[in-house]
Amino acid sequence: MLLFSRVEYKNYRSRQPRYFLLLSFLLFLAHPSFAEIVIAVVGKTKNDSFYLQSFKGCLKFAESHTDIRCVYDGAENYQDIRAQNIVVNNLLKKGIDGLLISITDSEFLANGALQSIKNNQIPVITFDSDLLAQHQQHRLAYVGTDNFNFGKELGTYIKRFAKQEHNYICLQSGHSSAPNLNERIAGVRYALSGQSTDRLSGINGWFEEARCPLYSLGKRDFALNQLKFMVARSTPPIFLAVAGFAQFNPRYIEQMLEFKESIDNGEIIIVSADTEQIQIAALQAGVSVANLGQKPFEMGRLGTELLYKLITEQEKPAKSHYFLDYHHCTQDNAANCTVNY
Repeated sequence: MLLFSRVEYKNYRSRQPRYFLLLSFLLFLAHPSFAEIVIAVVGKTKNDSFYLQSFKGCLKFAESHTDIRCVYDGAENYQDIRAQNIVVNNLLKKGIDGLLISITDSEFLANGALQSIKNNQIPVITFDSDLLAQHQQHRLAYVGTDNFNFGKELGTYIKRFAKQEHNYICLQSGHSSAPNLNERIAGVRYALSGQSTDRLSGINGWFEEARCPLYSLGKRDFALNQLKFMVARSTPPIFLAVAGFAQFNPRYIEQMLEFKESIDNGEIIIVSADTEQIQIAALQAGVSVANLGQKPFEMGRLGTELLYKLITEQEKPAKSHYFLDYHHCTQDNAANCTVNY
């Protein structure tokens, strides 16, 4: 019994090679080595040039690894622990293969979205801000600054501005739960007291202002207003920001020009973490004394590389911590002290 007419059979045979080629191509694309690898870069906030540089680091690594797609997200306008948790959960639903994240609140994330990430066997690298020691089973490694030593370096730099027996300092931070910023505060206190990470209360002549540390939550306007309130006092304390939120405000230079003369003559001292381009401009305008910078671009590039090697080659990171160095920027060397991407 004939299943095909001669014409039908001839047409069927003529189509077979095309079917075979199409099937082979689809199988080729389905092979794991050719599947798209989605790496998510999540900062504490989305509208932050620091974390955008980390995302660009991911994109740089992807230029030579075309199977990678980098995606970027974070809390919209300030350091919101619940928003960051929601962002990670949403990325999990959309589908990611690896997560590069700066931690806003270690306990909240470890008990929330990162537990879901772990349950789905998605590898995590932290950058900039690590999980606390008791939560580090949720990540493979940390890439970024040694934040305690970074704080010590800030504190050591501040010592040159000690002018009297009693020296007052005001520390400004972001979110009170941010692991990296709390480590920096501890480092500053250790450097100035020489023996303790407790609040400065006179050891070696250093005191903290009663209202400080100031916590800005990463809100640019709030951070700038906090700074202006402190430096406008008749006897302003040394102002040390362990994160650059006030200087990230696009109106920082404009609003701080009224204090420039006092900065020039040393009556007002403003030192800040980070050396984003907007902060370099503040140094060049004479409304910041010094900045200590990090390497956010390399955090993103190296973090992506570590995730890629694990996903494609099952090569785990060789270390738990990959510490990157930092650099000093002043009014004198602002033009060439750092590179921003």
